[in-house]
Amino acid sequence: MHNRERHFAMLNDNRVVREFEWGTEFVGENPNGENYDEPRQIFRDYTKQVLANSDEFFFSPIINDYDLSDQTLTWTSAIETTSIENNTAYAQFFPHAENKKSAVVVLPHWNAKAGTYFDLCKVFNRVGVSALRLTLPYHEERMPPELERADYLVAPNVGRTLQSLRQSVVDTRSAVAWLKLQGYEKVGVVGTSIGSCVGFFAFAHDLTIDAGVFNHVSGYVADVVWQGLSTYHVKQGIGDNVTLDELREFWLPISPMVYMEKLSKMPPRPQRYIYTLYDLTFPVDLSRDMMKSLREHKIKHSVVKIPCGHYTLGEKPWVYLDGWKIVSFLRKHLR
Repeated sequence: MHNRERHFAMLNDNRVVREFEWGTEFVGENPNGENYDEPRQIFRDYTKQVLANSDEFFFSPIINDYDLSDQTLTWTSAIETTSIENNTAYAQFFPHAENKKSAVVVLPHWNAKAGTYFDLCKVFNRVGVSALRLTLPYHEERMPPELERADYLVAPNVGRTLQSLRQSVVDTRSAVAWLKLQGYEKVGVVGTSIGSCVGFFAFAHDLTIDAGVFNHVSGYVADVVWQGLSTYHVKQGIGDNVTLDELREFWLPISPMVYMEKLSKMPPRPQRYIYTLYDLTFPVDLSRDMMKSLREHKIKHSVVKIPCGHYTLGEKPWVYLDGWKIVSFLRKHLR
């Protein structure tokens, strides 16, 4: 299984090793108005500031320019970036013809191509659930011309990665808000790989999300970059500029593990976590640490363990089992 994982991971490998950058400009002004140039201290203070008020960090304001045309929904992202193309959010809408009660936001994996997860959305339609498939930042229509891959979403740039994941969550919450505006009573979220992390952040900060499925799970983005098969180029770019402990600290605002206590204090909602036993991209020990934290915080949840890997989960027969575990859970809890 590990050999198959490595094979699929390196098919059409066009990963680029980019230079390390601190990217302090992507996190705005120095916290607390301090006047200093040491990036490590800037990010330490920024992390403390965000974790003290993560609701503000992931806040989604009212969107006034939603536009639905030929089932493509667009709006101006609430997070403005330096890439003009990326500042417009896109989502493909798959409305059920009759049932207007339940809907789900579908969050793809990193570097997902145009059209991926459309089949999952159509399966949701078959069981009476509408679906809205979001395009993540720097993907598809949102990709700047200098990129071949969505390298800015997770990069050897500390600040830009923070901004990109924050934008992903804010856009997700805006997508949920649009569905609520259409009259849907119950809205769920399902995310895969990096989309799972994004969905979890949204779920832990937005009580209007009624149920969630997190497909591939891990507690710390830094550890995935450090250990994961698919992120070797990001780690190479980081080099010896920061240690793992430092990167984990700087990226705490975009690490699911730090929001466990917050989630435990929220009203219970249906939530399912899916991980694979031969994963080399989200290493299985990291997934198990996440499950342990859920138990320790007494968060009621459903767990599915599938005997394949990260990439092989998208192959037959595993993709059918995974799809069934996603769709059946959300159909049950959103109807």
